[in-house]
Amino acid sequence: MACASLNIQASLKFRAKALGKNCLPGHLKSVVSYPVSHIFGDLSSPIRVEHRAYGSNLIVRALNTAVSATNGRQKVPEERVTVLVIGGGGREHALCYALERSPSCDAVFCAPGNPGIAQSGDATCIPDLDITNSDAVISFCRDWGVGLVVVGPEAPLVAGLANDLVEAGIPTFGPSSEAAALEGSKDFMKKLCDKYNIPTAKYQTFTDPAEAKQYIEDHGAPIVVKADGLAAGKGVVVATTLDEVFKAIDTMLVEGSFGSAGSSIIIEEFLEGEEASFFALVDGETALPLESAQDHKRVGDGDVGPNTSGMGAYSPAPIVTEELKQKVMERIILPIVKGMAAEGCRFVGVLYAGIIIEKKSGLPKLIEYNVRFGDPECQVLMMRLESDLAQVLLAACRGELGKISLTWSPELATVVVMASEGYPGAYKKGTIIKNLDEAEQISPAVKIFHAGTTVDRDGNFIASGGRVLGVTAKGKDIEEARAKAYDAVDVVDWPEGFYRHDIGWRALKHRHMVAH
Repeated sequence: MACASLNIQASLKFRAKALGKNCLPGHLKSVVSYPVSHIFGDLSSPIRVEHRAYGSNLIVRALNTAVSATNGRQKVPEERVTVLVIGGGGREHALCYALERSPSCDAVFCAPGNPGIAQSGDATCIPDLDITNSDAVISFCRDWGVGLVVVGPEAPLVAGLANDLVEAGIPTFGPSSEAAALEGSKDFMKKLCDKYNIPTAKYQTFTDPAEAKQYIEDHGAPIVVKADGLAAGKGVVVATTLDEVFKAIDTMLVEGSFGSAGSSIIIEEFLEGEEASFFALVDGETALPLESAQDHKRVGDGDVGPNTSGMGAYSPAPIVTEELKQKVMERIILPIVKGMAAEGCRFVGVLYAGIIIEKKSGLPKLIEYNVRFGDPECQVLMMRLESDLAQVLLAACRGELGKISLTWSPELATVVVMASEGYPGAYKKGTIIKNLDEAEQISPAVKIFHAGTTVDRDGNFIASGGRVLGVTAKGKDIEEARAKAYDAVDVVDWPEGFYRHDIGWRALKHRHMVAH
C-alpha cells in the first residue's frame, strides 16, 4: 500500500471491542507497539497502539496519528483531538457521525451511546460510563486524553456537567447550569425576554390550578400551556378548546404527570404563523448562525394529533430567507447572548431558538430557547456540514468563533423519523427491526441515525424507545432528498413501526409556488 495513496486519517483510526471472558475489569491499561505493516500495509515507521479495558469494553485505538504523506499533498491538521460525546440518541449519533468525519479528530467516544452508533463505526460507545457522575466522566477524559467534550442532551447541562468539566480544565461544548436555565425554566427564559426586549408571546406563570383556570376563562382559547421545567419535549399543549386547556392544567398541576417539571406552568398567547428552527453556535460573546431547518412536531400526516419531540425535518428551510435570518440574529439571538453575559452566566454552546414567523406581521417571534441541538434537526444539519466540526466546537469553547466560517453542502437534507406504534403515548418495546443495512445501501446519500435501539442475543436490532430511527438522505432538491429517504424507509422491515408520509411538505409547497 503506497503511502501517497493512503487515506491516513481514515485508515489510522480503528476500534475493536471484545466482550466476556477476554475483557479485563476496570481501567487496566497496556500499551504496545506494532509495525504499521502489521495493521495497514507497507509504511515506513512504527505506530503506537493502545489497548485499554473500560468496564465491559476492550477498546483498541491508534495513537500518534498525525502522519504526513510522502508526496506532501496529504495534509493532516497539526492540532489533533479526541472527543467524547455525551448522550445516546439520534442527535448524538449525528454528532458522532460529523465528528468522525472531522479531519482533526483522532477518535470519537460516545457515552452511553447506542448499538447503532457502535456498529456504524461512528464512535466507540462507552455504555458503562455514568454520565450523571461528573467525577467518572472527568476520570475517563483524563485517562483517554479527551480534548473536547460535547454534551448532547439538556438534562446533564441543567444538572451542571459542563460546570464540573470546565472547572477540571476539560474543554466542553455546552452551557453551564446557570446558562442552561434558559431551557431548564421557561419562566426564567420569559423574564429574560421581558428584560432584554426579545419578542415573544405574552404569558403568565401559575402554580395554582384554580388561578390558571380563571386566567383561561378571562382569555379563552386557542392558547398554549407549557410545563415550566424539562419534560422531554412533551410538556407543551396547544389547546383549541377550554376543555383541552383545563385538562392540560389538571395533568400538570393536579395529577403531577411531569413531576417537578410541571409544578409550575406557563400559559401564553397562541401565535399564528409558520414555525422554524434557528441554531447558532455561541462562545460567550460571538454568535455564529448555522443553516436553517424546519421540523414536524405533530404526530400525524397533515400536522394533526399531539405534539411529539419531532417526526422529521429538513434543511435548509425556504421560509428562512437571508433577510429573516438577519432579523432573527438581531432580535432574538444576539440580545440573549449579550443579556446572558450581562447576567453573569455567559452562554457557550449551541443556542436553539424555536421561532414563529407571525402571520399578521411577517416578523419572527421567539417560541422558546433550547440549549442544545434539536432532534431531529441535528441529523439534517450534520449531513450537510462540510467544515471540521471538532475545530469549530473547540473554537467556541475558546471564545474564538469570530475566526470561524462554516462550509455547507448545497444539497438539501431530510430526515424521516420511524417511531414505535403508540408514540407519543404508551408504546410497545422489544420489537425486532430488520434490513437496516439494506436500507442504507439504497444510496450513498442515505444515513440511518439510531435514537432508540438495543441489540438482542441474536444480534437483531430491537426498538427500545418511542422515536427509534432517523432515516436521513441528501438530494439536489426536496423531491430527490425525500424520495431517497422514503425509498430507504420502505426497505426497513419493522411492522410495529410507523412514520409520517409528508415530511417536507412545506418545502415542497414553497418550491411549487416559486415554480409557478
